[in-house]
Amino acid sequence: MSKELDALTDLRLNARQARILDVLRRDQVLAVTQLAEALDVSGETIRRDLRLLSAKGLVEKSHGNVRWRDRSEDQPLQRRMLANMAAKQVIAAAIADEISDGESIFLDTGSTNNYVAQALRGRRNLTVVTNSAPIAQHLSTGEGNRVYLAGGELRADDSAAFGPAAIAFLQQFMVKTAIISASGLDPKLGVMDNHLCEAEVSRSVIGHCERVIVGADHSKFGRRCLVAAVDFADVDLLVTDQAPVEDLAAELDAHDVEVLVTETR
Repeated sequence: MSKELDALTDLRLNARQARILDVLRRDQVLAVTQLAEALDVSGETIRRDLRLLSAKGLVEKSHGNVRWRDRSEDQPLQRRMLANMAAKQVIAAAIADEISDGESIFLDTGSTNNYVAQALRGRRNLTVVTNSAPIAQHLSTGEGNRVYLAGGELRADDSAAFGPAAIAFLQQFMVKTAIISASGLDPKLGVMDNHLCEAEVSRSVIGHCERVIVGADHSKFGRRCLVAAVDFADVDLLVTDQAPVEDLAAELDAHDVEVLVTETR
């Protein structure tokens, strides 16, 4: 089973339900009877599990079939950067305005943070810590900048490093600001990711920074993903393009998260 699906305990799923998602992620679509045979369980059991997974938005059921729910977050980085591009760019510009010359920052991988790196090109004397090779490349040419790039297992999609070596490297640093990406913002579970490795990197910098900024466009509101990454209690500022919906806004306020709403140009 993949590491990402090992983390489904965050959604209170049992091992069989996690295995269902593992099979569907590989095969994309199966008949319900095929899935029951593959897991060696009864039709009643598999239908009960599928009702729960469907209610959580993790699979889609139709006419005796079940399919893996297609997620834009699982698409290659360049396609993700095209989604809500204008919103991500203004969010990135607003985050860049929060960063001063000479500041020490951490940026994880993600489409919005790639735009943040581009928006920071005018800053001088930054100390940048990242696990993303493209972000490191964007900022290494800045005047007086020092860039520290984590090593580890390199992901082909976005040239980002993950795993124990990357986390050990990142935890050597204490930065002023950590800028963290999000695949979803769930009112109950906080900042969420679709991959365990990404969530592990985000968690690794909590406690190694003075403040945490999350950049997320409105499409992430209420989205429950596979892994709970960071609690709202650990977030200082959310930069987004629309005011959060009522239940999410209430949770952010309860955890003293400042919300900065930008305007798309």
